[in-house]
Amino acid sequence: MRTVALEEHFSVPALSRRIPQDVISRRGFRPRNLTPGAPNPLELLPDFTGKRLKSMEEAGITVQVLSNAGPGPDLLAGADGIALAREINDHLAKQIASHPDRFAGFAALPLQSPEATPIELTRAVKELGFVGAMVNGTTEGRFLDHPSYDGLLAAAVELDVPIYIHPHIPPEAVRNAYFSSLPEGAGRVLETAGWGWHSEAAVHVFRLVVAGVLDKHPRLKLIIGHMGEMLPMMLARADAVFQHDVGHLTRPISQTIVEQVWITTSGIFDQPPFIAALQTFGIDRIMFSVDYPFAPNAAGRKFLDNVALSGADKAKLAHGTADALLKLKV
Repeated sequence: MRTVALEEHFSVPALSRRIPQDVISRRGFRPRNLTPGAPNPLELLPDFTGKRLKSMEEAGITVQVLSNAGPGPDLLAGADGIALAREINDHLAKQIASHPDRFAGFAALPLQSPEATPIELTRAVKELGFVGAMVNGTTEGRFLDHPSYDGLLAAAVELDVPIYIHPHIPPEAVRNAYFSSLPEGAGRVLETAGWGWHSEAAVHVFRLVVAGVLDKHPRLKLIIGHMGEMLPMMLARADAVFQHDVGHLTRPISQTIVEQVWITTSGIFDQPPFIAALQTFGIDRIMFSVDYPFAPNAAGRKFLDNVALSGADKAKLAHGTADALLKLKV
């Protein structure tokens, strides 16, 4: 069965090295502890045609939709950030051109220069053939509901491409308030993949709703990963507790989210969260992803093979919804 994975990552170390190390450190990047004998995801990120394709073949992954991981253009202001975004996107475009049946791309954007983001998104979609953009968390403390990003959101609507909202390391003030004074490794995981990433991405979506941004752009399409970043369990509660304070909105919070947000399975391969996602978002809003190389393709394939769905619904999960949303060539 054709299988499309949406939240799959790459890096270009030669380009990332342009970012000053003190900037990277200030943003909170820290070394991760590795399982002895297991592959190092950071070493797998730059590879396109070796272990990546081999792993895709072994797991039956037809297409990876690739996005830049790690330090990127959002860390640089002005011309430097704009140039880095262009070069990362150009690098990815060359890899896609070499394997057009195996790869597609989400654009990296110069988010510290909001006025340049719609320009680069338009170039990436119209000239490079990308299928959307990925935005990693906050930029200098700003979420996408900040007025400076309205041009980016309008461009995504005009181009009819989604924006994938991915978590990022929490800003320094958040790290200090919530995740400090803990054992080094455990604190790093709690602020990122263990909890902090997912709560931040959920807050990002909620802000776009309650700020009225999704009402302003009702055709804007968003994607979030990790089985919905904890939103499935919170939709009914959100409607209940917000009911007296959202008179400025045109739709209930849950309706807005389900109408404008798609979710992926990236990195979460358990039945209980999938069932919650299925019962709240519905099968037409859930798409398969792995989160390679931070999660193994084999684990994603095992989940997909074993998930309790009809054949037609499993085809939607594996590729059908992604093919339609991203307008992938089949």
